[in-house]
Amino acid sequence: MGLFGSALSRIRKGLAATREALVKSVKDIPSLFRGSLSEESINDIEARLIRADIGVATTRRLIDGLRTDYRAGRMTRGEDALAYLKRELKAMWPQEVRTLRFADQGPTVILVAGVNGAGKTTTIAKLAHRLRGEGRVVLLAACDTFRAGAVRQLEVWAERLGVEAVKGQQGGDPASVAFDACQAAVARAVDVLIVDTAGRLHTQDPLMRQLTKIRDVVQRRIPGAPHEVLLVLDATIGQNAIRQAEEFTRAIGVTGLVLTKLDGTARGGAVVAVRQGLSPPVKFVGVGETLDDFEAFDPDAFVEALFEED
Repeated sequence: MGLFGSALSRIRKGLAATREALVKSVKDIPSLFRGSLSEESINDIEARLIRADIGVATTRRLIDGLRTDYRAGRMTRGEDALAYLKRELKAMWPQEVRTLRFADQGPTVILVAGVNGAGKTTTIAKLAHRLRGEGRVVLLAACDTFRAGAVRQLEVWAERLGVEAVKGQQGGDPASVAFDACQAAVARAVDVLIVDTAGRLHTQDPLMRQLTKIRDVVQRRIPGAPHEVLLVLDATIGQNAIRQAEEFTRAIGVTGLVLTKLDGTARGGAVVAVRQGLSPPVKFVGVGETLDDFEAFDPDAFVEALFEED
């Protein structure tokens, strides 16, 4: 699915800071991808790719290829370098399933995880809003029972969205809430159950084991569940996101990534860095604060928006 119209406009707006790091002039230097290539301009491109958090390994591979072609006379113009970067970045995302997987029968269960501060609860609200817009009946499970105010925060979103939420006692067993939510989802014949989980660091073994317990409870109660395990990653943390994703994938079998906070920073390139180090596909990106600032990830559209000048 392509990102067109208002959706593409939001992606471009969200990536404005990243494009500035990649393309805009500094101290009256012409835009990087105009005119003739030189060793100096290639070095400048390299520095800006790293500044945009593309990642050192990916940047090195891209620049090595660019510099080899330049020195061999196969690439002489800035526009050739731009076309090369776009082509290589798009090739990092082969054809794969980036859409949500839904159950053939019964409720679809989406387990959402992530560390505190990544934007997990807001992402759940945006996802619920999107699914509601598709005509699906959504139920939320407030399994973040440890963080003060977390259950109420999800309740407020549920009220705003016009959906129901299953909750437990503050400090209660999150897996029990997940069990009750599964029971309710089946009894009420909802289309999608979205399970919120307690934010935790990937280094906190007891909490990670508890997350695995929630997944196991869901698996036992609803055949085939969870149908999706989405990990919410804060794009502004760059390379640290890779370590987080590795540990969460090991614990609960992450099926897709949601990258948040791409707006307002020069870190849109983190999408590339995460892809270089991980196998789960990026399924959604958050590019703003409103419920509609949440887009299905399209690699081609993302790369074009990354380099497009205002």
